[in-house]
Amino acid sequence: MNIAQTMQDMGHNARASARILATTDDLAKSNAIRFAAASIISQSDQILVANQRDQEKAEKGNLPAAMLDRLILNEERIESIAAGLNTIADLPNPVGEIISTSNRPNGLRIDRVRTPLGVIGVIYESRPNVTADAGALCLKSGNAVILRGGSDSYHSATAIHDCLLAGLRAANLPPTSIQLVPTTDRAAVGELLTGLNGNLDVVVPRGGKGLVARIQNESRVPVFAHLDGICHVYVDREASLEMAVQVVLNSKMRRPGICGAAETLLIDTAWSPQHVRALIQKLQHAGCEVRAEQSIRENVEGCLPVSDSDWATEYLDAIISVKLVEGVAEAIEHINQYSSQHTESIVTANDKTAARFLNEIDSAILMHNASTQFADGGEFGMGAEIGIATGKMHARGPVGVEQLTCFNYRVHGSGQIRPN
Repeated sequence: MNIAQTMQDMGHNARASARILATTDDLAKSNAIRFAAASIISQSDQILVANQRDQEKAEKGNLPAAMLDRLILNEERIESIAAGLNTIADLPNPVGEIISTSNRPNGLRIDRVRTPLGVIGVIYESRPNVTADAGALCLKSGNAVILRGGSDSYHSATAIHDCLLAGLRAANLPPTSIQLVPTTDRAAVGELLTGLNGNLDVVVPRGGKGLVARIQNESRVPVFAHLDGICHVYVDREASLEMAVQVVLNSKMRRPGICGAAETLLIDTAWSPQHVRALIQKLQHAGCEVRAEQSIRENVEGCLPVSDSDWATEYLDAIISVKLVEGVAEAIEHINQYSSQHTESIVTANDKTAARFLNEIDSAILMHNASTQFADGGEFGMGAEIGIATGKMHARGPVGVEQLTCFNYRVHGSGQIRPN
């Protein structure tokens, strides 16, 4: 395979498809997604067989537990993928939406209208569900997409991509609207990052820190991404023990290997020492390793010492670092110093304290009395997400159909000219 030529051809075909999708009516796009969802259900046995091949290879290659968890598919997860596609199909069509209108004194009417971004490249590891989510989100928002899955999920991604192609064909849309890079050679990533001769408009990476860092450093086109998911939960002095236990346990232990999992727990020194002990013991009983300051270790058995490097560590495992802070001000200071600007949560019954927390922390997603694991496009009503962005240009937080659009200005007049 001539990888450079293959990638250039994919870029050219994607641009041609993007021009068609930009003016395709919503019914055709939604039908393609629904047909793909039905195909995923009908082809679930084949998808599971492909996924088993990926799992066997991953186990031989000693893939980390967090990555292996993201790779594994079962009947429930396949049904969830299909349900996510149907939810995306039912979303309002963003393309052509008039975001705002202004009328000028000279009689001009200026509309700001949503338009597709064009061609999107998605590079991901160990997440076969991204194949479906990214393909459907890009299609719904009128974009063509080039998918580059990792070698560890190649067979799963290929099987799911076949279902997306079946949906496109059933709706009479170009099959090159959703393309999957047909090689696991890393040279394909390098070609993608060049921008494919101007045919690629944005890149979205989903994977480990090494992958994301490389893409952010090498890409010649804009990148929507987050590098780390160092998420915090702060338990305020006015938090109930019952709610704190619920939120903290779910934030850390529901799925420790996802980017929205809490990595640091901050607790107000004014909270009851008995409550602190009870909360940490709940974490320990759930199988979580707790790394804590000496004052906490003196109060709770079984905690390990915490180091300065822990505050800047994304464990992606059943490990959490714990610190006592002097109220919300010190919690905010700590989070602003160590956060990766992904997701933070406060547990408190005091709305004023919560408002200060939400106003003074500059992260993409902020929670009040809710688990950090709600940092997810599906939970935000987006059907799914193509990724989570922590940057401040264009998209921030879960990237769904609206975030995959841009806009232009459409000026309507009645023969107005600008005076000299």
